[in-house]
Amino acid sequence: MATEDEARSAEELLGEAEPWEPWETQLVTWSIGIAIVGIIVLGWLINTFILP
Repeated sequence: MATEDEARSAEELLGEAEPWEPWETQLVTWSIGIAIVGIIVLGWLINTFILP
């Protein structure tokens, strides 16, 4: 019985998704993608111009 009450209260705390959630998810996805591309480009630049 306690677990049912805990699950119900957790659902009440979470509530509905915020209206900007899809936009926020897309922002995070783009930010991670840009960071990965930046690391690759900067790694190549350092390897090409600084290390030799």
